Parts: sequence; structure tokens; C-alpha cells
Amino acid sequence: MPLSRWPSSLARTLTRGAIWFFVLIRTSQLFAQTSPVSPDHPWHSSREQDIERDAKALRSYQFSIDPAKTYSLAEFIDLAEVHNPQTRLAWERARSQAAALGIARSELYPTLVAVALSQLNRAEILFGTTFWSQTVESLQTSMELNYAVLDFGARSGRINAARAEVLAANFGFNDTHRNVIYQVEQAYYRLLNAKGQEDAARASLANAQAVQEAAEDRLNHGLATLPDVLEARSATAQAEYELQSVLGAEEIARGDLATVLGTAPSAVIRVRPLDQLSIPESISDSVDQAIDRALTQRPDLMQQVAAIRSANARVKEARAAFYPALNLNAVPGGQLLYGSQQALPWIHTGAFAGGISLGLSWTVFDGGARRSYLARAQANARAAQAEAGVSHDQIADQVWTAYSNLHTAFRQRQAATALLAAANQSYAAALESYNYGLRSLLDVTQAQRTLAEARSTDVLARTQVLGALADLAFRTGDSIQSGAPKP
Repeated sequence: MPLSRWPSSLARTLTRGAIWFFVLIRTSQLFAQTSPVSPDHPWHSSREQDIERDAKALRSYQFSIDPAKTYSLAEFIDLAEVHNPQTRLAWERARSQAAALGIARSELYPTLVAVALSQLNRAEILFGTTFWSQTVESLQTSMELNYAVLDFGARSGRINAARAEVLAANFGFNDTHRNVIYQVEQAYYRLLNAKGQEDAARASLANAQAVQEAAEDRLNHGLATLPDVLEARSATAQAEYELQSVLGAEEIARGDLATVLGTAPSAVIRVRPLDQLSIPESISDSVDQAIDRALTQRPDLMQQVAAIRSANARVKEARAAFYPALNLNAVPGGQLLYGSQQALPWIHTGAFAGGISLGLSWTVFDGGARRSYLARAQANARAAQAEAGVSHDQIADQVWTAYSNLHTAFRQRQAATALLAAANQSYAAALESYNYGLRSLLDVTQAQRTLAEARSTDVLARTQVLGALADLAFRTGDSIQSGAPKP
């Protein structure tokens, strides 16, 4: 039939429906997420602002460093363990894994489900030559109980795997604390080194200025030449340049420490001067003792041992698939029925219904899937064992390297102390001889440069000893032991 001959109301309805359909299509295209239009321009969208607002609110610093307080390393470690987001991330992962263990253990118990169903049916039933109206209303309640009676170790395999994964997550949590402590120590010692280098650079600048003043004084009295003064001024400018470079490195080290603590990089942090710290000259442990401790207490190695347990439990779960499973199902319930037919009164009935059944299921053929699952689980178990063996060797090598670096740092510290003492004496003698006209300015500036390098080397040697001690404690896992003293 032509559209012009359709009823006008139907035509208007179809027209409005077509318009709304077109509007919906265009609206969905307008608000849909699209890819970049072309490869040569950055992508921008109205949704971008929403993401930017979420990103700004994503990280808010929860505490502020007291700018008037001088903190110790132990206090910095306590702050980092509380406020560094890495520890909270590891903690939440451990909690999530503990919840997964609860899910696995729930399989030991039956499941009980309550069901309630209400239904109303109305129909016209043909009886003879007449349709009779019939209405039936039903209300049914039941409880369904399911329980796996026998599964030949599948549940216990899953539970043991989940239990081992909880252990692995807990050891991972400990390892996160070990890494955070190490990061704080390294950032702290870098800041101490930067502050020590600043003091050394300021002392070197003062020496260069003293040499410059001596050269200018001798020039005024006709005892020196202009090139000598220019050389002294150049040495002073070089010392000033090195001081500014050290100040920049100190700002970066301060920001690194603040970031590890979990506060703003612009925070003002006060630390104890390097001269106030006690620096040991030796340690009593042998390298074999350090390696033995590392192999018994490193949390990352313990995490891999727990992974071996989990992999072995998965093998047990895979083997259980070759055997039948026996399940119990019980469904007790009650039912109420109400009904009426045309010209007849309502009637009702009620009854208790239900049933109980035992089901035995056994997969006879699956195309080799179970065999492949078992082979994969066994390969994963062997891989976990091999990975732990690799980590065992690497940990021993790491401890050996850290132990060697520490003894090297001890020897360098002794050499740096002797170098600084000799450079101080050489500079003082050169400057005194220059004032008496017995040495040239080049000899004085060279002695001044040697003294500046000796000061810098002495500061670096002291912080290297502290950093090497922290590295050895990190490699052995001593830093997170309950009886370990805070640095």
C-alpha cells in the first residue's frame, strides 16, 4: 500500500520513529571514543580534561617534612615505610592473595542457595467450542545444597597452591620493605655526599680566593706579574663554577630523598652533617657468613621457594582431573498454587517438594587436554625450581661483590685520609713559600687544585663506606630482620 494511503496517525508515528533513530545514531557517534584522526597531529578530545582532573587527584602527599627538624636515617626509614606508596601496594597485594586463599578454602564447605519464585500465568483455553479464561498464580521457595564429596585432591591442590601464593605475597611484601629501606639509604648517602662536596667546594673557593688575594697583594707591591693575578682569578672562577655544580647536585639528591619518603620533591629536608656520623673501619663477619645469612633470609629467594610449593600443588590439582568427581545435590522446597477459571471460584493447593541426588562425573575423553594441563603444570614446577637455583647463585655472587666493594671502600677511605692530610700540608707550604717569593703561582694553584680534589675524594670515600655497608645489608637481607638495629 502506498504511504499516502496509510492512516495519517501511523504515518506520523513511523516518521517520528525514523527521526529519533537518526538522532540516536548521530548522538552515539558524537560521544563515542574515537582513535586519532591522523598520524601527524596529537590527539585531543573533550574527555581529555576529565582524565587530566583524575590524574591531578591521583597522587596527594599525605604528610609534610618538618623543615626545622634534623632527621636521622632511622627516622627517614620509618617515614618511608609508612608513606611510600610501594609498601601500600605490596600490602594490598598480600591482602588480595589472602582473600584468594579464603576463596579456595571455601570449596571445603557446601554451598546453600535460597530460591524464591513467584509467577502469574493467564491464558485462554479452548474447551469444546468455547475459549475459557484461566488464571494460575504460583509461589515456590526452595533451598539448593551442593557439595563435592570426592574429587581426589583437586580442592586440596588449589588450597595448597593458594596458601603458598599467600606466603609468596608476604615475602614479596617484605622484599618491598627491603628495597624501600635500601632506596632511602642510598638517597640519604647521596645527599650526605652532596652536602659534604658543598663544604669541600666552599673550602676550595676560600683557598682560591686566598691565593687570588695574595697574588693581587704581591702585584700591588711589584712582586708579581699580571699573568699571575689572572691565573689566580681564573682558579677562583673555576672554584665558583664547581661550587654551583655541587649545589645543583645537592638539590637533585634532596628531591630524590623526598620522593622516596613519599612527600613532595620540593620539601625542605635537614640531615646530620657527615662529620657527625660514625664510620666504621672494618666488619667482623666473613664473606661466607654473609652468604649463608643471605641464603636463609633473603625474602625474594623465600618468595621463589613458595612459588615452588605453589607449582607442585598445581601438579596435584592437574592429576586429580584424571579421576572421577562425586557431587551431592539436595533441593528441598515448598510450593503454593492458586488458580481460577471463568465462572468458577479460586482454588489453591500446597505441597512440599524436593529431591536429593548423587552425581558421579568422569571425563572419559578430552582430546589430550588433561595430559597437556598436567605436562604444563609439571614444566612450571621444574621452571620454578630452576629459577630458584639461578637466584641462589646470583644472591651468592651479589653478596660476594658487596663484600668486596665494602673492603675496597675501607681501603680507599684510609688512602683518602692520607691524601687529604698530605694535600693540606702541601698547599700550606706552597702558599707560604709563594708569599716569601720562593715558589711560583702555578705551584700554588696546582697545590690548591690537588687539595680541592683531595677534599672531594675524602667526602666520597666516607660516603662510599656507608653506602657499601648499606648495600651489604641489602644483599644479605639484614636490613629487614626483626633484631637488626636501625642505622
